[in-house]
Amino acid sequence: MSEDAKAATGPLDIRRVMAALPHRYPMLLVDRVEELIPDQSIVAIKAVSINEPFFAGHFPGRPIMPGVLIVEALAQAAGVLAVESLGLAGTGKLVYFMAIDEAKFRTPVEPGVLLRLEVSFVQKRSSVCKFAGRALVDGKLAAQANFTAMIADPPKE
Repeated sequence: MSEDAKAATGPLDIRRVMAALPHRYPMLLVDRVEELIPDQSIVAIKAVSINEPFFAGHFPGRPIMPGVLIVEALAQAAGVLAVESLGLAGTGKLVYFMAIDEAKFRTPVEPGVLLRLEVSFVQKRSSVCKFAGRALVDGKLAAQANFTAMIADPPKE
C-alpha cells in the first residue's frame, strides 16, 4: 500500500461508523472515530451515558459499565479498522469474535466519561485478524485485551 493510502484519516462521524458496522442501538458502542491509520490502528470514542440500558441493573446505586461491553466496544472499533482497511464498507461482510485473550480490567468505567478505544492490528491475514486493544478514561487505563476476529459473510437466511 502506498504511503498516501496509509495516511491517517479522521474524524469519522457516526454515519461512517454505522456504514462500517451492522450494530445499532443499544449494541452500537462506538460513537466516533478520532483517527484511523489503515492497516495499523484506530482511536475511537464511546460516550458513556447514564442513559445506557445496562446501568439500570449494573449496579443500582453504583453504575459501572460491564467489562464485557468494554471489550465489545474495543472489538467494534477493531471491526471499523478492519472493514475500512480492507475496503469492505457497505459489502455486508461481518467481523466475528473468535477469541479474547489476556483481558484485564484496571478501573471501573462510570457514566459521564468518554471511553477512548485504542486498537492496533497485531496480525492480519485474508480473513482472520488479531488485535490488541486498550480502553482509557482521562488517559488512565481502564481495560485491555487481545482478541482475534474473522471476516465473513453473514449467515444465510
